[in-house]
This record gives sequence, C-alpha cells and structure tokens, in this order.
Amino acid sequence: MSTCTTPKTAITDRHWLALAVLLVGAFMALLDTTIVNVAIPTIRTSLAASNATLSWIVSGYSLAFGLALIPAGRVGDRLGHKWVFIAGLSLFTVASLACGLARGDMQLIIGRAVQGLAGGMFFTPITALIQLMFSDRSRARAFAVLGAIIGFSVALGPLVGGLIIQASGADTGWRLVFDVNIPLGVLAVIAAVMLLPARAENADTATDWPGLVLLSAGLVALLTPLIQGQQEGWPLWTYASMAGAVGLLAVFALWERHVEKTGADPLVPPRLFTHASFTGGVLLALVYFAAFTSIFFTIALLWQAGLGHTALQSGLVLTPFAIGLIGGASQSDALAARFGRTVLVAGLGMVAVGITAVWLLLALTATTSYNGWQLVVPLLTAGVGSGLFITPNVDFIVATVDPGDAGAASGVIGTAQRVGSAIGIAIIGTVLFGTLHFSAGPNAVALAFGHSATLAMAASAGLSAAAFALVFALPKRTGMEPAGAGNRSPNVGLGRSSRNR
Repeated sequence: MSTCTTPKTAITDRHWLALAVLLVGAFMALLDTTIVNVAIPTIRTSLAASNATLSWIVSGYSLAFGLALIPAGRVGDRLGHKWVFIAGLSLFTVASLACGLARGDMQLIIGRAVQGLAGGMFFTPITALIQLMFSDRSRARAFAVLGAIIGFSVALGPLVGGLIIQASGADTGWRLVFDVNIPLGVLAVIAAVMLLPARAENADTATDWPGLVLLSAGLVALLTPLIQGQQEGWPLWTYASMAGAVGLLAVFALWERHVEKTGADPLVPPRLFTHASFTGGVLLALVYFAAFTSIFFTIALLWQAGLGHTALQSGLVLTPFAIGLIGGASQSDALAARFGRTVLVAGLGMVAVGITAVWLLLALTATTSYNGWQLVVPLLTAGVGSGLFITPNVDFIVATVDPGDAGAASGVIGTAQRVGSAIGIAIIGTVLFGTLHFSAGPNAVALAFGHSATLAMAASAGLSAAAFALVFALPKRTGMEPAGAGNRSPNVGLGRSSRNR
C-alpha cells in the first residue's frame, strides 16, 4: 500500500472556501458526540424514555459512526470523496430532523443510529479531500485548522446544548439540539456541490462488506445485552447474545485472515496485530475513550435528573473540562515532538487523577452539598490531560506498524475509539441505572442519583487508570517530522482517511 502524493497546485480562494465547507461538516459531526449529553435528562422526562434508551441515544451514535469510518474511505476512493461527503452530510441532516421530530424511544434510537452512520460517512472524506486540495505548508495549515475546529466542537458541545435548552425550554430545547444541524447541513451540502473536487482516486478499491457485517453484528450483539440487560433483569437471552458476540467476532477474525491471504483488502488487516505494541495501542484507544466520554453522561444525569439543575448549569459544570481540552490540544503537537511519549503519559496521568478526584469528591461530599465549584480543578485537570493525549495519540500508535500500513492502522484506531465510546456508555449506564434505588424521605431522588453517579464515576476512574497503564505499550518516539510538517493530518481521535492506505 503506497502513500498518496498530491501534486503541487496553486492554492486559490476556492480551496479555502472548500475547506470552510469541510470544517462545517467536521464541526457538526463532533459537536453531536457531546451536545446530546446535557439533553439526556430532558429527553428522559419529555418522552418518558427508559434508562436503556438514554444509553442507546449516546452509544448508538458512537458505534454507527465508528463502523462507517473505514468503508466510507474505501467507497470514496472508488466513487470520489466529494460524493461520499455530500451523501453522508445529506443523510446526517435528514436524520437530525428525524431525531428532532421523534415521538417515542425507538424513533429516537433509530434516528441517532442513522445520524451516527452518516457522520462516519462524511467525516472520513474530510481528511481525504484536504490531502487532495492542499500540499506542503498549506496542507499543514489546513490540518491545523481542522484539528482546532474538532477539539473546539467536542469541548463546546455540553455548553451549546445547555444554552439551547435554557433558551427554548426543556420540551422544545432537546429537539432544537438536533434541529440546529438542519440549516447548517443544507447550506454545507449546497456549497459542497459547488466547491469540492470530484475526482475518484482509485476505481479498483474494494470494500470488505462481509467483514463489516460480521463486525457490526458482533458489536451489536455485545452492546445490546450490556444496555438492555439491567433494565430487563438479565434474562437468558442477554447471556446468549454475549456468547453469540464472541462467536461472531471470532468468525470475523477468521474471515479477515482469509481475505488477507487471498491478496484482497480486509476491513481490519490481521497483520497489524502481529505488532504487540499496536495491539496494546488499539486497546488503549478503546479503553481511554470508554473512560472519558462516559463522564459527560454521568454528570449530566446527576446534575439535572438528580439535583434538579438546568441543562445550562450542567453545561457550565463541564466547561472547565472543555477549557482544559482546548488548552492542552493547542500545545500537544509541539510538546509531543519535543518530549515524545512522555507527553502522552503525563496527559493520561492527568486524566486518571482528574476523574479519580471527581469520584472521591462525589463519594466524600454529602449529595445535597454538591456544587460545580468543587469540580472545577479536577475537570480542568482531566481536560488538559485529554487535550495532551487525544491530538498526538494516533501518530504514536501508527508508529508501531510498518509505514505502508499507516493508513489502515489509522482507520482501525479511529473505529476503536468510537467503539470504545459506545462500550463505555453501555458499561457506565449499566452501573448507574443498575444501582439507582429510591427510598422514602427528603432528598430521595438526589441521594439515589448521588449514590449511583459515585459508583459510575468509580468505573470511569478505573477505566482511566487502565488507560494510563496501557500507554506504556506505545513507542517513546514516532519518528515523525516535527509539528507542522506538510503531510501530517490531525490526530484528533478519529484517525486518518483511507487515502494513505
């Protein structure tokens, strides 16, 4: 597999306008990974949604997003990344409308899953199109702006969601959290048709559809009992489903070996996992994203459903994490180029310390005395650590495999990160809702949510500690060029495009 080289062309205003269109798409896709968290309690009340539904709303989006990343790159290579971007963004916009109009649990779950699938479809072409349109220093500038936009959108999500719900009221506000995508999506689709380059790069690229079906079925079979099991009392089918998931994933592994032996292009190349450090790095990506994305879910439910605060207050509580993430990310590339893996170790150490401190504060403070100021320092610490880790981590994991496999490795890592987010919400949701028991007396709701949120945060702290232990599997250096080199792409937690495969 060869690395793509883009011929040097004169960069015009049209190129930068096209980049702006791609940035709008990136903003929408990543904003929706976090903006919905503060809407979860109002959805719970408005739709009388079950606990399992709340977990599916978040994890279904992440799972579908991750599973779409790799095949979207392959299809883009064949048909043109412009048309995959347009198709994905159009579907995302329609799915957002469907979510905003949902009248019941299942409609919203399906809408979110389609929205996640569409998000994964149009996110992969963003990096591919930047590779096509820019070269050398202009490409580095474009990727730097993309990285900043993505970090900003992820961090800004809870606050934006809180502001929308505060301004529009609980019943209407959560719907507008989805509907805000519609005008942005329509304008971006029209602009994309006019501005983006249309050529396909490799008409012979094939997609491993049987592999995708096996992987998707295995992960759904695993997540369904994790999310539904507690609510339904762990009936026999939940254990059968988890056993079936193991079988499906085993068949998937065998199929991928078969595809690779035939000389075709497997969805997840088994040769990557002959590198022990890569295997550890993929596990690190999965565990880390399971740890940090789940804290938004826990805090939003505690602050709103448990303590009766508004969505805006919930978003403000999470703002220190957002500020820290943006600050850490802004310095992470330069620090990683200078200090190597030490920056990632420090970052994950800060995440583990911050999340553990949040857990201890919840455990040692009376529930009725909780306030946002107590969490400022722990969340700021965890946010800075996340910023230091998220941006350069893909480079360090990719450095464990052969250079010719860098693109395939990036795609696997991006999928692992999204799957980790889905699994994290499933686990944390099971802990939180499985221990939620109300008793008679004053402050019964607050006390019940305080107890359950403490246990859920303990699980997140455990996952963050496991991620810290796994970071030592990565190489001390990537061997990459210093930050700002022309062919680097933004490692913002989603991997590179298939263009480098």
